[in-house]
Amino acid sequence: MKTLPTPQLVADFLATVEHPTRRADAHTLVELMSRVTGESPVMWGPSIVGFGTCPMTYADGSKKEWMLVAFSPRKSNVVLYIMDGFSDYDRLLGQLGKHKTGKACLYLNKLADVDLEVLETLVATSVAARLAKAAAE
Repeated sequence: MKTLPTPQLVADFLATVEHPTRRADAHTLVELMSRVTGESPVMWGPSIVGFGTCPMTYADGSKKEWMLVAFSPRKSNVVLYIMDGFSDYDRLLGQLGKHKTGKACLYLNKLADVDLEVLETLVATSVAARLAKAAAE
């Protein structure tokens, strides 16, 4: 697995985010995800800010510790990693605002485009689902 926790300080990484709106959004996401998870942020690889860990079972049956939720402030957008995907979140996504999704990625141009209360609910619901799944395994 290439993406692992690193000793890099999150504050140092966020200071390198060039785009001022993206940098401010990243700080807001640190606060939001810390509040939801009760965990401090940790750098995973060179550009992902993760919160908490939870065992994840892969298709081959192997288990690895993986972050509960994470984000990465990229040049073109902010990517949130919602580990259980979006199949159960149609209602929340419909209320969220301007976004795009991938399998487990939520792409936002800027936080001003979305309802932060809905985003926090989405993150909290995802984290609760991941923890419940891990407890059942």
